[in-house]
Amino acid sequence: MLGRSAANLFWMSRYVERAENMARLLEVGYRMSLTERGEDGTSEYLMSMLRAAEAEEGFAAKHEAVDVASVAHYMLFDTDNPSSVKSCLFNARTNAKSVRTEITTDMWESLNGTWLEFSQVQPRHVLGNKLPAFMQSIKQSSNQFRGALLGTLMRTDGFAFAQAGGFIERADNTARILDVKYYVLLPRASMVGGDVDIQQWTMILRAASAHRAYRHLYHDRYKAWNIADFLIFRKEMPRSLAFCATSITAMLGMLDQIYGEPSSCHDDAIRMAQILTTGTMDKVFSDGLHEYLMAFMDSNNRLSSAISDNYNFY
Repeated sequence: MLGRSAANLFWMSRYVERAENMARLLEVGYRMSLTERGEDGTSEYLMSMLRAAEAEEGFAAKHEAVDVASVAHYMLFDTDNPSSVKSCLFNARTNAKSVRTEITTDMWESLNGTWLEFSQVQPRHVLGNKLPAFMQSIKQSSNQFRGALLGTLMRTDGFAFAQAGGFIERADNTARILDVKYYVLLPRASMVGGDVDIQQWTMILRAASAHRAYRHLYHDRYKAWNIADFLIFRKEMPRSLAFCATSITAMLGMLDQIYGEPSSCHDDAIRMAQILTTGTMDKVFSDGLHEYLMAFMDSNNRLSSAISDNYNFY
């Protein structure tokens, strides 16, 4: 497969996943903001979400107040924001169009239909109490595309590139969702363990679609230790860092078999997966949750660059 085609498939999946992930991050910030009582209209929780998404600087250049309406518009519809849902869907469709013969009709119709529907939405019509349902529709559209990919695409190198891109992006998002909690608690550590703290951790689980799975596995009150462990190390959880790293390793191993030669990026993925499959929460909290997550995101980004280099994406 040409490097350009591989890159299109890789980034097609990354952008679809990122669109969903932006909706998930916004959902965390939005639901947390409902629990605070700010006098100036500025939400600390929405600010935390912007920091975790690395969108704070771009947002501040265009808006003064960090309120729901402004943040939702910037994260969902603002094309000046390269990570907004609208920007991601446009880029995903553009990449898919470039490899139209490499993907199935079901994949194209799902992605193209999502873009056409989203581009017709008027931002003012999805604010207020309509915002949660709209964010849910974005997640459902992503699930529909993923289902088309898994159910109809042949297991060739194109499938491996698309899946690797999706899991790279998903791992990054799970780390960012967890990092929102760090930013929220940073100003006042005295909240840790209180009712508000537990409520926030519950929202983190819901944003990762992990609420019921967590209760099924742990059967007890929400605890920061268990929740972080669930989203970082539990390989049974399909949005955990460990699950994503293991899946990336499998896809790169599949490419090694198809092309008949090992790649250095596969070795990088194996090392990243080993760290996550042998790590412990003792080390995470002793080193600092934020520091651990930042180190993981750096490693994940380097792996993405290594894949690009190994398979001549440029």
